[in-house]
Amino acid sequence: MIVSTTTTAPVDLDADLLLLPFTEEPAPPLVDALASTLGAVVARAAGDFTAAEGDVRVAYPGHATAPRVALLGLGPAADLHRESLRIAAAAGSEAAREHEADTVVSLLPNEGELDDDVVAQGLVEGFVLGAYQYRAYKTDDAFDEPSSFLLRVREEHDAGAVEAGVQRGHRLAAAATTARDLVNRSPDDKTAEAFADLVVESGAEHGYDVDVWNEAQIRDEGMGGLLAVNRGSFDPPTFSVLEWGPDEVVNDRPVVVVGKGVMFDTGGLSLKNTKGSMDKMKSDMGGAAAVVGLFEALAALEVPLHVVGLVPATDNRPGRTAYVPGDVITMHSGATVEVMNTDAEGRLLLADALSYATDAYDPTLMIDVATLTGSCIAALGTQAAGGMASETDAAAERLYAIQRAGERTGERVHPLPMYEDYEQHLDSAVADVTNVGGRGAGAVTAGKFLEHFVGAPWLHLDVAGPAFLDESDAYRPKGGTGFGVRLLATYLENYVATRKQA
Repeated sequence: MIVSTTTTAPVDLDADLLLLPFTEEPAPPLVDALASTLGAVVARAAGDFTAAEGDVRVAYPGHATAPRVALLGLGPAADLHRESLRIAAAAGSEAAREHEADTVVSLLPNEGELDDDVVAQGLVEGFVLGAYQYRAYKTDDAFDEPSSFLLRVREEHDAGAVEAGVQRGHRLAAAATTARDLVNRSPDDKTAEAFADLVVESGAEHGYDVDVWNEAQIRDEGMGGLLAVNRGSFDPPTFSVLEWGPDEVVNDRPVVVVGKGVMFDTGGLSLKNTKGSMDKMKSDMGGAAAVVGLFEALAALEVPLHVVGLVPATDNRPGRTAYVPGDVITMHSGATVEVMNTDAEGRLLLADALSYATDAYDPTLMIDVATLTGSCIAALGTQAAGGMASETDAAAERLYAIQRAGERTGERVHPLPMYEDYEQHLDSAVADVTNVGGRGAGAVTAGKFLEHFVGAPWLHLDVAGPAFLDESDAYRPKGGTGFGVRLLATYLENYVATRKQA
């Protein structure tokens, strides 16, 4: 999809669909303006138009160049925010799909206190993300998405700011789309090696470095957790190292971002139920997908930060040599883990990667992102990720910063406690620690498990809920959502700004 700006007047635009986003307040002048420019048909449609957030009316003005006009509601002007812009634009993309509109033009609303670049970015993100469909395996010729989306810039707008917002929104949305595509890919096209090949292709296209370790290299590094999970698989594991580091950066030591890369999760010998559980487990590499999307965003936005991405990857299957409950694993750190449940496998991959990151990079910050626990879904649903960090003042500041970034991007993060009391749930009689706790607080005990392998400032994001949806929700589609890409890119940009001010 081509995304750009135009200065052409609405009545002269050669478009299949014209989007008019409005807040609730300007209803009377809106009707008059529409009547004079686009005709009585649109004005009558506006008469039934409340402009409440998500409200949509499609009209056929007849004499206008655009055969269809969609009125999009933004809610009260005083409450106009980034998310209301995304939701409205996503409704516009749905109208475009319904009417097979190839060229779509949107006006910018004049109401509200947001700057022009923020408004433009919100509309572009909402439209591009809302227009997304995964059609790699479809054989029909159904309408896919518009070929172009234009924002109309009027004299009262800052054209440079609008253009900057358009470009930023498009780059972030495109990066999130990459993550969606990776999650939605069929498991038989997504072994660890196949995924690593896709990462290499992404790096070559977008300008970041990629190094992929094979099984022998993983074994030499002593990654016992990753190797144990892989034992039941026919396909070998991989460990992908992504690196973004332009000539001028604000950090001497890198930020490391780790993504859980379980390509498909049967649960291993602790087998999952099929309906409502295993049938969604192609999504269990949503953290790895978010890391790839993040690196595309870092490169596109030219973020002046040295960042390393680590993706330990395998599937988790109950093959004849699979690891079993009761096994004791020696991890990369040298610590021993008693396996109590083979379906608590993702934390074993992450633990090895976090331990390796600590030793190899002495990072200034580590972040892991993972579809880790059903417990987090039970607690937060699909509307937010769980955020965890060690119980310190500095960790609380990191959690607050990631929350603020999430409020900007619409990818919410809710903090979960990491009290020392939870540590007892991981006690083992035969090893240093078990890989699962008791029945309660599963998301938290998973975080406490990872804490054993962390040797640097750290954030843990459990994205099990928002990374994959059963039904679409505004600009979040059914299937992979790309959750975390825009969140982490925004958080790291804010991190850069903070370092520059220090």
